[in-house]
Amino acid sequence: MMNVLNKHPALPGLEVSRDLQKLMLRMKGEFMKDDGSGVDYQRFKQSEMFEAYELKTRDLLHVDISSMEENERKAFFINIYNALTIHGLAACESLPKSVLDIEKFWRNTAYIIEGHAYSLDDIEHGVLRGNQAHPSSPELFFQEGDPRLDIAASTLDPRIHFALVCGAKSCPPISVYSGTNLDSALDAATRNYLNSEISVTEEDSKKKISLPKLLQWYRTDFGETPSEVIRWAIDFLDDDLKESVAGILERAEDIEQAVTYKEYNWHLNDVN
Repeated sequence: MMNVLNKHPALPGLEVSRDLQKLMLRMKGEFMKDDGSGVDYQRFKQSEMFEAYELKTRDLLHVDISSMEENERKAFFINIYNALTIHGLAACESLPKSVLDIEKFWRNTAYIIEGHAYSLDDIEHGVLRGNQAHPSSPELFFQEGDPRLDIAASTLDPRIHFALVCGAKSCPPISVYSGTNLDSALDAATRNYLNSEISVTEEDSKKKISLPKLLQWYRTDFGETPSEVIRWAIDFLDDDLKESVAGILERAEDIEQAVTYKEYNWHLNDVN
């Protein structure tokens, strides 16, 4: 039998997850806006904390995520996604004006976690969306036999869309999540985002519901039809807005004609 001398013991997933949560909370306090809507990438890159964060990501090579309870694993991957986005942008030689300026950013920006590569796309579509296809492709992210399938969420929770930060100004603000309060935290993130992004407008003397692009791109995560999507979102709206949206939904003969979608601001969520 081969005597391997450089084996590294697996690190407890919960311990690594909590260490990263603490580090991200420090990052948020020092290098992000109070509401999490922007990041000072340049100052973060030049800081000692950036070096500490890069060092801490090495733990991901040996972390045991398979033993984590599902809610804790979901929180772990939400935090990893957001941290990887910040890390990937801060590591650029020169900061782009938009994340779209970086070719295949979400496909190619990745961490090795427990021996397997997880890109931003892998984390979002393969893990957190329960191995669903990207909106632009019919192909499932993890194919049969892919060991990462064991890590994929057992059910799709649409609220994750309001917790993931892609580096654009129209993204939800950055928060740090833990398994212990994940449900209430995702409710709060969803409520905050939808109340800030959904509005009632008037066009040609007709009232319309203006929705964020996330509800269009990922429509099937929320419902089969625009009506189902709006009914899903209504539960998170403040009373006055809920009443206005519900009134339009009830009176509309063709809900497709009563809905518009806001333009997505892809400019970098940089504070400078």
